[in-house]
Amino acid sequence: AVATDVQQVLQRYKSLQDIIAILGMDELSEDDKLTVTRARKLERFLSQPFDVAKVFTGSDGVQVPLDETIASFKAVVAGEYDHLPEAAFYMVGGIDEVIAKAEKLAASAA
Repeated sequence: AVATDVQQVLQRYKSLQDIIAILGMDELSEDDKLTVTRARKLERFLSQPFDVAKVFTGSDGVQVPLDETIASFKAVVAGEYDHLPEAAFYMVGGIDEVIAKAEKLAASAA
């Protein structure tokens, strides 16, 4: 069910990309704007660092337990992390790392 929800959010985002390209984000409904921000966070979150990519990224690989991964994706789709910046979801392991990165980003911006 969670995988299907994630897939639906990403597919809806894909279908909105033409509208965004032509009219911009401002022309979207509030629901569609939420869908776009959640989809972009999901895409970034899918970029978890792998051991084999360390040569390219310089980051150590991270292994996240399946149940934690599923719970994290479910929470992102449900909007529990709407308050966190998109950048916090990029190249991190579990959701705890997302939260820590968001706090670090906020501290460096202050």
